[in-house]
Amino acid sequence: GATFEELIRDSRTKGFGEEVKRRILLGNYALSSGYYDAYYKKALALKQEIIKEYNELYSTADVILTPTAPTVAYKIGAQDNDPVKMYLADICTVTVNIAGLPAISTTCGYDKSGMPIGMSIVGKRFDETTILQLADAFERDFTPVLPRL
Repeated sequence: GATFEELIRDSRTKGFGEEVKRRILLGNYALSSGYYDAYYKKALALKQEIIKEYNELYSTADVILTPTAPTVAYKIGAQDNDPVKMYLADICTVTVNIAGLPAISTTCGYDKSGMPIGMSIVGKRFDETTILQLADAFERDFTPVLPRL
C-alpha cells in the first residue's frame, strides 16, 4: 500500500488466508465480554496446567520428539475446504504453542507417495539453542529414502 493504512488493510484482507481469518474471528469471539469467563479464563487455567506438565517432563528430558502432525503432509490446498481437518492437523503442536515452548519441525521420512513426514523437536523454555543444534545434527545425518513413484 501507498500509506500505512493501506498496508494494514491489504495485509489483513489479502495477506491472510481463509483459515487464518477464521481463527482470528474465533479468538476475538472467545475474548468478547459475554464469553470471557466461559472461555478465556478457563483457557488461562488450562494453560498453567499444560506448562506444569511440560516442566515435569523436562525434569528428566532435554527435548521431546513428537510428530509434527497426525498425518503426512498433504498437497497445498487439499484441506482448505475442511476446517475440522485443518484444526486436527495442528493437534500435535497446540500444547507446545500454549506452553510457549520452542520447537522446530523437520522431515524425518516420506510416505509411499513421496509426501514428507514431519518430526518436531520441542525444547525447554528459552532453550532454542538445544533444539537448533539437535535439528542440525539430525539433518546432517538423515539420509532420506524417497519411494519410487
